[in-house]
Amino acid sequence: MSVHEQFGEDLALYALGGLEGEERVALEKHLESCAGCRRELEQLRGDMALMALSAAGPTPPRRARQRLLEAVAREPKPGAAPARVGWRTFVPWVAAAALAVGLVVVWLQNSDLHRRIAGLQSQAAQQQVELQQAREVVSTLTASDAMRVTLVAAKTPPQPQGKAFYVRDRASLIFLASNLQVLPAQKVYELWLVPTSGAPIPAGTFKPDAHGSATVINPPLPGGVQAKAFAITVEPEGGSSAPTLPIVIFGVGE
Repeated sequence: MSVHEQFGEDLALYALGGLEGEERVALEKHLESCAGCRRELEQLRGDMALMALSAAGPTPPRRARQRLLEAVAREPKPGAAPARVGWRTFVPWVAAAALAVGLVVVWLQNSDLHRRIAGLQSQAAQQQVELQQAREVVSTLTASDAMRVTLVAAKTPPQPQGKAFYVRDRASLIFLASNLQVLPAQKVYELWLVPTSGAPIPAGTFKPDAHGSATVINPPLPGGVQAKAFAITVEPEGGSSAPTLPIVIFGVGE
């Protein structure tokens, strides 16, 4: 048996980190002077790297996998020295099994990650649709060229009225008013959020247009306030810290 063949079986074991003691020292000394064994070792290490990387894809490199398994499971050639007896005989198989288990674990984790990404992408797409719908609603409500029509009882003069849309958790408020009287230059209407407890909270000032319509969108409000009602008063320009009577319009939450 040639010197190269003598160390051929140990190369796979060495690549897997299972060669120890005097045999490891002898192989490393042989590698210093044998270019062929060094090339074989680098090829085995490359095959192991390719097998590990293949867990991120559906199909591992077949040639690299076969070459590594053959090197690990290689039996001594006819005429070679008897196989060594003891725990080292089983190390290549144990290492190969551990490598296979590791690859399966990585592949399963990779598959789970792909499923999560797909779920997040689907959720993001749905949120984009909902966001676009919300933008269209707000755009229609706030468009300067939108026709605003108030339906009232026949032959009854139109009365001032307002509609508030309030989301407590986001402190989001949209208020629409119609049929308001035009105010003097130094006066404004002020919207008030009336909480279930405590003093009314200012929610923005505004002046109606020539048709008596006005809109207040997301004024600065404290978060998490439970609203009981909303009210409109006439205040000095710049607003007030407390409502000035009389109340022009008032509405209780449904």
